[in-house]
Amino acid sequence: MNPGAFRALSRAMLKGLLRDRTALFFTVLFPLMFLALFGLLFQNDEGASVTVVEVGDVAVLDDMPQEQLAALSDALTIERSADRAQALEDVRQGDVDAAVWEEDGEIQLRYSAADATAAGTVQGLMQSIVQSANVAATGQEPAHTLATDRVEDESTKPIQFLTPGLLGWAVATGAAYSSAFTLVTWRKKRILRRLWLAPVSPAAVVGARVGVSLAVALVQAAIFIGVASLPAYGLQLSGNWWLTLPLVVCGTLAFMSIGLLIGALVGSEEAANGALQVVVLPMAFLAGSFFPTDMMPGWLRAVSNVLPLKHLNEAVMDVLSRDGGWGEALPTMGGLLLFAAVLTAVAARFFRWDNA
Repeated sequence: MNPGAFRALSRAMLKGLLRDRTALFFTVLFPLMFLALFGLLFQNDEGASVTVVEVGDVAVLDDMPQEQLAALSDALTIERSADRAQALEDVRQGDVDAAVWEEDGEIQLRYSAADATAAGTVQGLMQSIVQSANVAATGQEPAHTLATDRVEDESTKPIQFLTPGLLGWAVATGAAYSSAFTLVTWRKKRILRRLWLAPVSPAAVVGARVGVSLAVALVQAAIFIGVASLPAYGLQLSGNWWLTLPLVVCGTLAFMSIGLLIGALVGSEEAANGALQVVVLPMAFLAGSFFPTDMMPGWLRAVSNVLPLKHLNEAVMDVLSRDGGWGEALPTMGGLLLFAAVLTAVAARFFRWDNA
């Protein structure tokens, strides 16, 4: 490979990226905006809080010990009303989470299925309150008690889990778009044909594109980690956080191969953009870049588990936030590199120097 040609092509590609403000915005700044926004929105990591309307007198609520009421104050807000119909209408409209009243010695609870999270929370709280009241009525100490706590340190914030997923999405978007659009644009403008006829080896062209994409991805990672580590967000780095960098390198190569395949198959920027939107954005949702995949149906989680972005996100979270090490990073790195090799070989089969 001619070093001079490699440097010249790298400079040309880098200048092209810096001059294309739209590409720069969507590959670097747009994902960073999501990190900044989500980081602020989810700074408060307290559990879900629900509001229940108590219609009339409900003994289990009215007779609740003050210490138990204080313990539930962060999770449960009780409002009082004498109008059952209005309380039920407020639940239907989503103004409150549930209505409760006592009828013929039985506690009646009504909630809306429109908010599954609030419905599950209010049912669990009310069941706990009723059970505690039943135990107190017997005058005996409960035979069993349950102590709960989270496995993470109390200082753990949502930013610890937001950063890996959004960084993975940023890397995937930047790598796939850059390789696909470079290939399509250069072929359309006959730049590839000129390079084919010029004394420039294919290795120099490919090496320059890979080098620039890796540089951009590492800059993305540095910016993401730097912003997330600001006091306003509070990302706490684990001891092996630096393993994020080789994971980002392997992830960039994997998603560049997706871009190469798309660029080899389509003939216009519009078609490339449409194909990338169909591939990258759904993958980001299915891979847990924006929200956890735990609530997905089983068959959808199975689809998620074969996506390279899901494994990149999980590995970055392991080394960045969970004190993971080489044991978590190496299998993912190997899988991403194997994925890149297979897809690059397929892309090479369909590669054309010219649209003709």
